[in-house]
Amino acid sequence: MKKTFKGILFALTMLVFATIMSGCSDTSSGSNEAEASDYPSKPITVVVPAGAGGDTDANARLLGKYLEKELGQPVVISNVTGAGGTVGASEVLDADPDGHTVLFFHNSLLLNRILGLTEDSYDSFKLAGIPVLDQGNTFMVSGDSKFENLQDMVEYARAHPGEVSIATEVGGFTHLQLLALQKDQDIELNIVDVGGAAEKVTALLGEHVDIVPTSLGLVKDYVESGDMRSLGIMASDRVDLMPDVPTFVEQGVNSEFEKFFFYGFNPDTPDEIVDEFSKAIEKVVNNEEYVKEAEKFLVTPTYLNQQEAFEYIKKAEEKYIELNKE
Repeated sequence: MKKTFKGILFALTMLVFATIMSGCSDTSSGSNEAEASDYPSKPITVVVPAGAGGDTDANARLLGKYLEKELGQPVVISNVTGAGGTVGASEVLDADPDGHTVLFFHNSLLLNRILGLTEDSYDSFKLAGIPVLDQGNTFMVSGDSKFENLQDMVEYARAHPGEVSIATEVGGFTHLQLLALQKDQDIELNIVDVGGAAEKVTALLGEHVDIVPTSLGLVKDYVESGDMRSLGIMASDRVDLMPDVPTFVEQGVNSEFEKFFFYGFNPDTPDEIVDEFSKAIEKVVNNEEYVKEAEKFLVTPTYLNQQEAFEYIKKAEEKYIELNKE
């Protein structure tokens, strides 16, 4: 009889426990749904781990302009530079996971971990998606440069090791491009660490370096004025927005790089909130006004949802790891 009573008591206890846990789960789920329905409830801070005046900053501000219309709240761009982007990334990871602080960055975050600069990377965040791809990664020279094309530069660098100076941000996306070029063509460049995108452009205009790897859209005005020329882009094929610019591949250099920009939240941010932000990104990318305005940066608005973005970036990471091993 005692055993029977204990069994009944145990069963009742477990039933009560299960009911409580179920209630907690429902409350948590309901709370997240309520948060999402009220989201955003205040201005959204987009942390850009790059300085003002660069292509990351420019794309973030243009997207922010249209995201404001979709989300109904101001979108504030916060430029947080330092350590190749890791300072800004850490700020987002340390922020409240309420969806009001989000990272906007690119390929460099992958390289930071590959090169041992940080333990964080794209998979440290809850991705909201990729809104834009930049296929105009290029090597720029001054308008009066002795290098008429990419092959001219490669041949000169091969005959004069360490003499051709080229600007970069050590640990950044362009740094990997330079390392890949050196290995592919068996040349030695004089790699100069000058900082971010805006600083690289300044270095070329000031004749402190021979070449600058950058986004063609960022320096389009200098091309039109004759102050700069492109030696080619690192896309797999010529791009419609810049049909006259040859690729590295067609000039005999096996180097293909595509820059992507992504949004990432603190990993504890509720899925419902990230989904809301992702939907807003999709609407912006499909907005013809945004697409037309983005053309001035020579970029391709392309929406990849959370899972598609994760798989795309993971594939890029695998490529970079292999390049770094060689």
